[in-house]
Amino acid sequence: MSISASACPSGDEKVVLFGLMLETNARLTKELGAALESSCQLPFAWFEVLLQLRQSPDGRLKMSQMADAIVHSTGGTTRLVDRLEEASLVRRENCPSDRRSVFVAITDEGNSKLDGALGVHLEYLNENLGARLDTSEREVLAGLLSKLNVSR
Repeated sequence: MSISASACPSGDEKVVLFGLMLETNARLTKELGAALESSCQLPFAWFEVLLQLRQSPDGRLKMSQMADAIVHSTGGTTRLVDRLEEASLVRRENCPSDRRSVFVAITDEGNSKLDGALGVHLEYLNENLGARLDTSEREVLAGLLSKLNVSR
């Protein structure tokens, strides 16, 4: 028994587009992760956490905010932060206004490690975005991705 195209629309342009976004994200993440590992001995997930902390107003985020920012489960985020804390790249801080909440803060060592990784990151972006897309294409792509990234 065969399934009709309408019952299994794998050729639908939205399905194809979503697959292309997933493939592109996976390839870019894998390549950047390999570059960060070989140049800085920094796993991509660690880089992502440190970058989120650097970009936060106080260099710290609540654990729940971190989980949302890096799109991980709270349990996965806790294990990730445990490893970063063991490496002295982040520290946990109690939240003075909510005893149930804990902040994750970037340390001086974490900032130094991130500085080195950002050089590798920028070189990778120049080669893979800057050389392949012109300024107007990057602006259009950023606008479209931002539009899709808005929570409902």
